[in-house]
Amino acid sequence: MSIEHWEIAGTSTLEFTVPHFLISKVRGRFTRWSGSVLVPDGDWARATVDVAIDAASIDTGIAKRDEHLRTAHFLDVGRYPDITFRTLHVAMGTARRIRLIGELTMKGRVGEVALEVERGGVTLDRWGHERAHFSARGAIRRRDFGASGNLAWDRYGVMIGERIGIEVGVEAVRQPTAAISFLSGVHDVAVAEG
Repeated sequence: MSIEHWEIAGTSTLEFTVPHFLISKVRGRFTRWSGSVLVPDGDWARATVDVAIDAASIDTGIAKRDEHLRTAHFLDVGRYPDITFRTLHVAMGTARRIRLIGELTMKGRVGEVALEVERGGVTLDRWGHERAHFSARGAIRRRDFGASGNLAWDRYGVMIGERIGIEVGVEAVRQPTAAISFLSGVHDVAVAEG
């Protein structure tokens, strides 16, 4: 069996939206994250994705709000510096659409998340490296992952909505086969810088 190893490039984006006071949306992103995609025998239906996100890199464009989001009310980055996502299984829809089911770990809690992924194709960059392009959308309920906010202020999720929309734009660069090591049929790939 051959394994294609793709590293998520630093040009990729990880963004989110949260309803605010039921009438508007706060938009934000994580600026530091990285990951890899492993594709057995070129079969994307068996691909696995591993992503690590630096929780402290949250950025909504307002420093004071970002500081609050880093506290125990939300991400608690002092105790839980990383958010991770790992593939559980992939369901192929069409040649371009994939449903990716994964395990999200945030603030010490683990939950299943579904992402609707659209494959954008593969191109060669100016250095001759293959780049695969993807976009993905999904959603989580923030309180499922312990991001309850200040319950004294917002017990019913009016100020800050429960549903967090996720939008990901990925460029993944194919790595040389030698970048993967095997030991008794198990692979261990280090996550590269995003």
